[in-house]
Amino acid sequence: MKPIQESVGKKPMLGWLIFLVTLVVVFLLGLLASSIMERRAESVYAYTPQVKYDQWEPRNEVWGENFPKEFQSYYETADTMFRSKFNGGAMIDMLEVDPRLVVLWAGYGFAKDYNQGRGHYYAVEDLRNTLRTGGPVDDKTGPMPSTCWTCKSPDVPRLMNEIGVAEYYKGKWSSKGHEVVNPIGCADCHDAETMNLRISRPYLIEAFERQGKDINKATHQEMRSLVCAQCHVEYYFNKNRVKGSAFVQLPWDKGMGVEEMEEYYDEMDFKDWTHKLSKAPMLKAQHPGYEVYLKGIHADRGVSCADCHMPYKSEGGQKFTDHHIQSPLNNVANSCQVCHREETDKLIENVYTRQDQIIENRDKLEELLVRAHVEAKKAWDLGANENEMKPVLKMIRHAQWRWDYAAASHGGSFHAPTEIGRIITTGVDRAQEARIALVRIFHKYGFDGEVPYPDIATKAKAQKFIGLDMDKLNAEKETFKKNLLPEWDKKAKEREATYQVKK
Repeated sequence: MKPIQESVGKKPMLGWLIFLVTLVVVFLLGLLASSIMERRAESVYAYTPQVKYDQWEPRNEVWGENFPKEFQSYYETADTMFRSKFNGGAMIDMLEVDPRLVVLWAGYGFAKDYNQGRGHYYAVEDLRNTLRTGGPVDDKTGPMPSTCWTCKSPDVPRLMNEIGVAEYYKGKWSSKGHEVVNPIGCADCHDAETMNLRISRPYLIEAFERQGKDINKATHQEMRSLVCAQCHVEYYFNKNRVKGSAFVQLPWDKGMGVEEMEEYYDEMDFKDWTHKLSKAPMLKAQHPGYEVYLKGIHADRGVSCADCHMPYKSEGGQKFTDHHIQSPLNNVANSCQVCHREETDKLIENVYTRQDQIIENRDKLEELLVRAHVEAKKAWDLGANENEMKPVLKMIRHAQWRWDYAAASHGGSFHAPTEIGRIITTGVDRAQEARIALVRIFHKYGFDGEVPYPDIATKAKAQKFIGLDMDKLNAEKETFKKNLLPEWDKKAKEREATYQVKK
């Protein structure tokens, strides 16, 4: 092989070529080194604390000074533009979409008002505005307990720490209105010192303890679901622990499946309300998202809630969790396609197929339940007694519990379609058994006709059918918003002005 000097001497152009190639390589290496140094500097700056705050700081914007990328992405939950086939970020009046719900919840607050939830940014605002919380005129009036704030704000763990858990749960919803003003955010899920994920709601810790489990031993990946499970679970208000306080409690002592929780409630003779038409002792499923998720294939494969609803993203030299908590269908590339190589349209089609199949059967169960409640009322009107009606009402209770469990699990038809399909099928079975039993009662009391299906084509018609005075309820809410809300905001602003934040 000839020496390079001899080759260059014979071919001067080769020397120039080597020189130019060397320049390009050095230039590119310089760019790479500069980029690495710049990204490293960005990364260091991103985690350099700008302010110092305490463990219970409820204001998300204060945390945001130290973690601007996470904060900015979190506030994208204010975006209501995305709409999937069935839900999305916009407020949807579900009673207008499906007036049968009014009859199913007759006698309960959800018959007054039930909107598709918007992003976490609106948690406090939407709770203030819903008719379910009524139109209180002071801190001692209104239909709901203070417990209804529990999942809506980082002000809740702050209050629990300041006044005690039992005292927090005491009183009316309106009694804490001036205290709970910041929407779901940083302090709900993070430790202020380490930024590690943490459980800020005691009832989840207690539920694990009653099962003989130590939640403190959960892995980081498990915590990426457990912080969601602080709120996206089935729960009830336990009023027997401390007089005057309605504690949140999770019914997991016998297990986390729909039948185990049903058995738990039945043994303690618990009911959320008595149905206005059928007089059945009803259960209201809240939002058992975590329990249903555990029954699905993603949980079985170790995928967390955050993997899909808060996937990782990178900006500059920083990789962080996207806090724009939303439907994966609005972020398929960063959520679904990290694992699945199918095209976006195909993945979305798979989701909609499962939802369509589940909702078709769920709608049928709704219709059967409406008929069962109306027919049970007819049986009472005919003179049926409690002994005759008790087994019928229990079947109605169990059928609607299954329907509500499936409907309220937010994404359950995708998270665990096989389990949700099974639950709805068993609900249909119980609803039909109840109706067959009612036919026997009708025959005993000499009624052989058909009980007509009510005219509930619209929300207004359905609410009138069950006897709601919506004009009165709406007027009370408007008075509350005009008179009491400004007082709450004024008191909250004065209180927060006293908070200490160190630069």
